[in-house]
Amino acid sequence: MIPQISDAELEIMKIVWENPEKVTLFSYMMDELASRGKPCQKNTLIVLLSRLMNKGFLSAKKIGRRNEYTTLISETEYQTAQTKRFLDKLYEGSAKGLVSNLIMGDLLTDEEYEELKNLLEKGKEES
Repeated sequence: MIPQISDAELEIMKIVWENPEKVTLFSYMMDELASRGKPCQKNTLIVLLSRLMNKGFLSAKKIGRRNEYTTLISETEYQTAQTKRFLDKLYEGSAKGLVSNLIMGDLLTDEEYEELKNLLEKGKEES
């Protein structure tokens, strides 16, 4: 089971997931956090990275004086686990309940509604 992570840890993981390079450097994370308006102290980032490694999200490889971080859990894997947790918690595991709430609560744009409808039809044809 994939553990939950804090909002600050998720912000770091988004940077790692969005990085086009295979590995992410500490300095890249610092720069990205600052450019997103969420500057971070070096020690704070070190602690957050350590937590992410302990939770199994990242691995680190020391190259000289720097660490190269590699993701161990993909963004899709994390999103799927969190979606399942959310469905179980609020909708007793019912995806229908969630979709119904999105539609009845007028929480979807017309475009999103059509996209969702097309996805459902496509899935129905494939099964």
